[in-house]
Parts: sequence; C-alpha cells; structure tokens
Amino acid sequence: MNNISSRNQSEKRFQFYGKVAVTLAISFLVILLYNIFSTGISAFQQTYVAVKLDIPASVDKKSINPRSYLNKSFLEMFPPEVKSRNERKAVLSLLSKGAKYEFQELLEDNESSSLQGYFWFLASADLDMYIKGTVKRQGDTAGRLDEVQMQYVDILESKNLVELQSNKYLFSAADSREPEMAGIRGAIIGSLYAILIAFLVSFPIAVLSAVYLEKLASKNKFSDLIETNINNLAAVPSIVFGLLGLAIFLNFFNLPRSAPLVGGLTLALMTLPTIVIASRAAIKSVPPSIEEAAIGLGASKVQTIFGFTLPLAMPGILTGTIIGIAQAIGETAPLLMIGMVAFVVDIPGGPMEPSTALPVQIFLWADSPERAFTERTSAAIMVLLVFLVLLNLTAIYLRKKLEKKW
Repeated sequence: MNNISSRNQSEKRFQFYGKVAVTLAISFLVILLYNIFSTGISAFQQTYVAVKLDIPASVDKKSINPRSYLNKSFLEMFPPEVKSRNERKAVLSLLSKGAKYEFQELLEDNESSSLQGYFWFLASADLDMYIKGTVKRQGDTAGRLDEVQMQYVDILESKNLVELQSNKYLFSAADSREPEMAGIRGAIIGSLYAILIAFLVSFPIAVLSAVYLEKLASKNKFSDLIETNINNLAAVPSIVFGLLGLAIFLNFFNLPRSAPLVGGLTLALMTLPTIVIASRAAIKSVPPSIEEAAIGLGASKVQTIFGFTLPLAMPGILTGTIIGIAQAIGETAPLLMIGMVAFVVDIPGGPMEPSTALPVQIFLWADSPERAFTERTSAAIMVLLVFLVLLNLTAIYLRKKLEKKW
C-alpha cells in the first residue's frame, strides 16, 4: 500500500515538474516571437515624401538630370530662407539616395506625358525611423535628426507630405548599404537555389545508402563502421561541413566562391546523415510479411525493395528529408565558410552566380551599426520562420496523408 502511494506521489510530482517545464518553454517562445514580430512588423512599411514636380509633356525627359532636378524641386517646397549649404544639406538628407533612381524610372515611364503635381519618393532611414516611432522626439531632435532637420520635418508633416506606404523594396531588392533600400529577394533566391541543389543531391544518395545498409549490405565490420560513421556525422557541428566544402568544392574543384551551387553541395553533405537515418528507420518500419509475400509471388529482391518496400516507406523518408532540409535552411556557419557572406547587391540569375542566403543576410544585418537595419533583421527572421513552419507543416501533412497503419 505504501509502495502504491509513493508511486502516485512520484507521478504527481513528475507531472507537476513537466507542466512547469512546458509552461516555461512556451513562455520563452512567446516572448521571443513577440520581440521578433513587434520589431520586424514595421519593416513591411516605408516612409515616403511627396515632392512637387512641374514637367510639361513637351519637355524632353532624357535631357533632365534626375538628381539635380529632384533636389531643386524638393528645395523649392520650403521657405526661401533655405539658402546656406548646411540648410540645403539638412533638407536634402530627408530624401533617400534611392529617390533619384525612382525619379529616373518615373521619367522613363512617362516620356510623352506631363509630370505635374505631387509624387511620392523614398525618404531617408533617419526620417523613416522617426515617422514609425522607432526613435522618439527629445526636445528639438529625434535620433540622428538634428534641430534644423526637425524644423523641415515639421513643415512636411504640417502639409501632409509624409506618409507610410508598403515597402516595395523588402521583397523586390537585394542587399544595399542604404537601409531603406535593402531587401531580401536576392537572399531568398540564393537560399532557394541552395536548398534545391541540396535536395537533388542528398535525397537520392541518402535513400540508396539507406536501402543498401538496411537490405543489401552484409552484417560485418565494414557495414558496422559505415553505420557508426553515419551516426557520428549526424552530430558533427555544421561548421565542420563548411570547412569540408571549402576544401573540396572551392580549393580542389575551383568552383565559384559565394555561388549557391557550392552552398547547396555543402548543405547536401550536412543533411545526408539525417536523411539516411530517417530513411533507414522508415524502411525498417515496413512489415517483413509484405516483402515475404512479394518474394513468394516470384519477385526478385531488388523488385521487392523498389516495388513494395520503398513506396510504403516513402512517407517516413519524405518526412525525414523535409526535416533535414528545414534544418539546412537555417544554417549559417557552413555558408560563411564558403564565402556566401559577401556583400552582394545583384539578384542571382542562376546557381553559378554570386549570392547570399537568408540566414547569412540576417547575420550581416544584425552585425550592421545602422540602427535602421534592426527592423529588417527581424523581418527577415519572420520570413525565415514562415519557410520553416511551412516545411514542417508539409512534413506533418505527408505523414498523416501517406502513413499506413499496420
């Protein structure tokens, strides 16, 4: 009787500690996600400033200097006392350096039309942080906006010439030294190339390796050595695979540095052990009676494996593969070792062109001294989390949809 009572108390104590641990884990996760989302949600909007233009249709748009004309039009919107060099500099610093490129595109799109009225152009990162409330106004200054600049900001706000719009650069541009122009499209495309290559290389090799080890290999010291090494490789730090990729793909094969091809091959090496272990477990879960029935009906061993065993084990194999690929998406260290940490402003057009990856982009922005990159770092993390959640949901769906009950 005392043993039963003691066992019940132990179970209740274990349940209590388990509930406390789960509660703490969920609390930490909620706090982390709240900090990321509360910081990054503002990056999906961007501050724009309205500039009054007066360009008749008869004017040759190609003869207009975008930078000079835009600066002149912007200065004319303020009181005539804006004359000194410092005052002009203070006014023009409210516009982004990318505003002239927007104006140039506007001219090219309206070669035969007039441009008269107010048109919206990208504001600087300092003005953007003030409008979003990232930096608070303290007296006559706000962040890096000094007293003179704040006077002109007040003029713009009084005329409703400043507003928040959707951030078109976040998903359409690559990295930039100007925070307001920086985007993650180049990093997303680079990650997709790398992950696609990693999947195409690792999946067939891992599945065939699992079939060989589980169904074809003789049980001897050699096969035991292979199994031990595969299990050990699954626990090796990812940076070791980066060193391996650096030595093999860059130094030996002389593949281009910072290319998604090299990143994909390196990630394939890293995910191979995970997929092999998951595939072996899935193959082992297929009841032997199915294989015995197939062999009894005259099928060869190879026909049995590829005609019955693999199709029945495929849900587990795909689940393990997706989990391995999801792990590879968030890896940074291997990609740093093969040069994908480079500052790349162009969107890659193929797997051989220089590129960066989303985790590396997050690393670069987090290390930037520019405060405006903070919200973009959190926004990039949000996008990465969305990819990871979608992959895990896909794994759960495949397992529920294709799983066989024995």
